[in-house]
Amino acid sequence: VQLQAFGGGLVQPGGCLRLSCAASGRTFSLYGMGWFRQAPGKEREFVATIRWPDSNTYYAVSVKGRFTISRDNAKNTVYLQMSSLKPEDTAVYYCVADRSTSQAVGVEAWEYWGQGTLVTVSS
Repeated sequence: VQLQAFGGGLVQPGGCLRLSCAASGRTFSLYGMGWFRQAPGKEREFVATIRWPDSNTYYAVSVKGRFTISRDNAKNTVYLQMSSLKPEDTAVYYCVADRSTSQAVGVEAWEYWGQGTLVTVSS
């Protein structure tokens, strides 16, 4: 499975941005997809996930209510709609996918990783 993430950029505090992640290859085997992020000088952290069979979602406390994860089955694509962005949301955002997990918050649980897309929240 290959993951291609895009949509990052520079946005002002309070603004919105939508990230996309397109999956290709053996996508029929996927059970969960989601997003992690890594801010400068910090460890990679869980952001949000969605379970493929039923679209059940799971969010980090820091983004719940501001970010929304969704999917488009026909396009094998997952989206992360980010709103009310804060400077502390600045990070490289990574798309993830796995064949057996859908809510794991540890990086080691996810088999497939995209290349990352940079989100910068700054005035």
